[in-house]
Amino acid sequence: MLDASQQWQLFGFDMRNLGRYWQQAWAEFLWGDQSPLRPRLDEVVLLESESGSEYYQAGRSVQPTATDCQALLLPDDLVLFKRLRVPVAAEAELAAVVALEVSSSSPFLADDTGYGWTRIGRDEQHIHLQLAIVSLSASMRYIGRVYDIHDLQARELWARSEGEPIVIQGFGETKRLQRYKRRLLRISALLGLCALALLGMLSLAAGSSYIEMRYYNALNESVSAQARDAANMRAALLDANETIRVVNEISATYPSPHVELAKLTHLLGDDAYIVQYLQQGEGLRIRGRAIDAASVVQKLTSAPGYAEVNSPQAITAVGNTGLQQFSLNIQLKAGADS
Repeated sequence: MLDASQQWQLFGFDMRNLGRYWQQAWAEFLWGDQSPLRPRLDEVVLLESESGSEYYQAGRSVQPTATDCQALLLPDDLVLFKRLRVPVAAEAELAAVVALEVSSSSPFLADDTGYGWTRIGRDEQHIHLQLAIVSLSASMRYIGRVYDIHDLQARELWARSEGEPIVIQGFGETKRLQRYKRRLLRISALLGLCALALLGMLSLAAGSSYIEMRYYNALNESVSAQARDAANMRAALLDANETIRVVNEISATYPSPHVELAKLTHLLGDDAYIVQYLQQGEGLRIRGRAIDAASVVQKLTSAPGYAEVNSPQAITAVGNTGLQQFSLNIQLKAGADS
């Protein structure tokens, strides 16, 4: 079974430290010894030693030039050099690894220990570092004796191993690094302003295109709405014509119940009335009551416009009301004028 901590491992990297890897990559790009920006933005440093003077910029030797930055080179007998090989997976923790190595390897007291380090190479699995450890008191005695300087921040303090300069931390390099940081901030601000200007121009162009697009969209919607209205009116007109045609066909095929009801009302008179009326096409089915139901049936049978009149049920008396109930099926004459 895998350890729970290994669930976050990918190619040897702890993915929980992804933010630190990102931060370390940016720090190396801006501040590292191999940074492409340091040779252009960092200041030239005049390195003085007992053997003469040299000029360096971003750790590389350059031609003599006017500069305000000065550094002093410690002799090798005052420096403890040590090579470190750190796994690539620990790249985000290089500063902590170096500090731990210094605390475990320094022969000097903790308060008297100074150090610096630089990258000298890397391979697929390891990062190779050169570490320089010094005694602060011994270094200051040397600087005071040789250069008559007693201010810790007056000069930078360097060591050199196999031609690679190493800046000892805690001396005058802070001023140079602060100026380098201010240059980075100014360039970042300038790039930000350029990006904002570019974004503004793109936004202006996009806004103009958006306004034009909205105009054409509105015009298209207006034309489409007019076309839809015309199509709807045409469809409504067709529906109305179809409705009129169907109504005319129905009116021609089936008699109007109002007309038939009016005719029955006239034929029945005041002595009879209809209880139920049903009309399906040219067929009528009625049920009514009258004082003399037989005379009513006789009258309807002889009425013009009726092709056939028959009684599906016998005439029956309605209780003690003195009325008689009759039922008739009537078939209208086809094409007859009701």
